[in-house]
Amino acid sequence: MLTVEKIGGTSMSQFQDVLQNIVKGTRKNGELYNRIFVVSAYNNVTNWLLEHKKTGEPGIYNKFLNGEDYSSALDSFCQRLLLINNGFADIGLDLKEASDFIRFRVDQAKTILYSLSKVLASGYVNRTDIHLAAREILASIGEAHSGWNSTNILNNNGINARFIDLCGFNDNEPLTIDERIHKEFGGVDFNNVLCIATGYTKGTEGIMRAFDRGYSEVTFSKIAVEVKADEAVIHKEYHLSSADPKIVGVENSIPVGQTNYIIADQLADIGMEAIHPKAAKPLELAGINIRIKNTFEPEHPGTLISRDYISPEPRVEIVSGSRKVIAIEIHDPMMVGEVGFDASIMQYFQKYGVSYILKSTNANSITMVVWDNEESDDLIGLLKETYYKVTVMPAAIVCAMGTNIAMPGFLYRATKALYERGINIESLAQSLMQVNMQFVIKRESYEEAVVALNESLCNQQKPESVEV
Repeated sequence: MLTVEKIGGTSMSQFQDVLQNIVKGTRKNGELYNRIFVVSAYNNVTNWLLEHKKTGEPGIYNKFLNGEDYSSALDSFCQRLLLINNGFADIGLDLKEASDFIRFRVDQAKTILYSLSKVLASGYVNRTDIHLAAREILASIGEAHSGWNSTNILNNNGINARFIDLCGFNDNEPLTIDERIHKEFGGVDFNNVLCIATGYTKGTEGIMRAFDRGYSEVTFSKIAVEVKADEAVIHKEYHLSSADPKIVGVENSIPVGQTNYIIADQLADIGMEAIHPKAAKPLELAGINIRIKNTFEPEHPGTLISRDYISPEPRVEIVSGSRKVIAIEIHDPMMVGEVGFDASIMQYFQKYGVSYILKSTNANSITMVVWDNEESDDLIGLLKETYYKVTVMPAAIVCAMGTNIAMPGFLYRATKALYERGINIESLAQSLMQVNMQFVIKRESYEEAVVALNESLCNQQKPESVEV
C-alpha cells in the first residue's frame, strides 16, 4: 500500500513526535517504506518569509517589495533557522551538514533576488511577475530547510530516506509543476526508500499564483495522483472533530470517523479547510481517499474522506463556522419580478474578487454573507452608491453539516437549540442537496451557538471509524 502523507508546520516543529508516531509507529507490520512524506516548513517560518497568515504582519517579502534591505533580513532569518536546527540535534540531525545546507540555500536565494531587483529596476518588465517570482523563491526556503533536515535525521536513524527537492534551485529547466513532479519521482523504488518531498514545487505556471499559501497541499495532491497512491494522509496537530474543542471542550468534541468530499468542500467554504479545495479535486477525481490523522494520537484511525461515503445513520458530522463575516442586504422595490437583477449585483462582486458564503433572497431583498476584509469594504462602498438601500451587519455564520441530514427533524432541532439559548437567526440557507444548514447570527453569540448545535446534534452520536 503506497501512501502520500503531508505533515503540517506545527507537527514538523515537534519532529521527535513525527519520528516516533508517524515514521516508526503507524504501520502494524513495522514496514517503514512505501510512503512519501510531503513536508511543510517549520511553524512560523513561512510567516517570517512572507507575512503572518493570520495577522498580516509583514515578513521579508515586504522588504523586497519596498526596496529595503532584504539581504540583511535573510541573514537574520538564517540565524533563526540555525537555532531551530539546534533543537533536533538530540534526535540525529548533523548540525554542521544542516547548517551548510541552509546557509547555501539562503545565499542562493539572495543571489536570485538581487538579480530580480536589478531587472525590476530596468523598467522593462512587469512588476507583478517579478514580485510573484520573489514570493515563490522566498516561500521555497522553508520547505527545503525542513525537508533536508528530516531526510538527514531519518538516515541517521537507520532509515533509508531520500530528499526530493522540488524547489528547482539547482536547475534552469522550464518545467511545469506536473512535469517536475513526474521527473523527480520517476524510477524511485518506493519499496526500499522513504521519500521526503518539499511542500513547495517550482513550475513555469507558478504554484503561488493560483494557490498562494495553500501550495503545499497542492504539491501533496499532485504527488498522490502522479504515483497513483492508495491513500493520501494529512497529519495535523488535532482531529477533524464534530466541533472546535477550544469552544466546546475536548470531552464534547467527537472525532469524525468518516465523511465525504462534499463536506470537505463545505468546510473549505467557511475557511475551515480539511484540505485546500483545489488540492482536493484531483484526489477526488482520481478516486484517492484522504485520511486526516492526529500526529499525537498515532493509534487513532482518524477521519476518512471518500468520494461516495454517506452515513448509514442520519447524523450531523460537523458544526463549524466563523465570526469574521459580514451580512450584506440589498433592498430595492424594483427588484420584484425583474429578471437578472442579482446578475448586476454579482458583476460588482466579481470586480472586487469577493465570493459569498451564503445567499438568501425574498421578493425585494438579497442577503449575502462575505468575509470581513478590505475587498469587502471596497465592494460595500460601491453597492451603497448603486442600490436603493444597503444594510451591512457584522455577523457570524455557524453551520451544521452531514452526509445524511436530508430528513425531517434536523432543521427543527438546530433552530430549537439556538432558540433555547436565546440566539436569534438573522438569516439562513440550505440547498436542495441538504448537506449544510447555514445560520447567520450576531457575532457575540457565535461560541454559544457552536456549543448549542454540537450538544443538540452531535454530542449523543458515535461516529463510524475506519481502521488504517
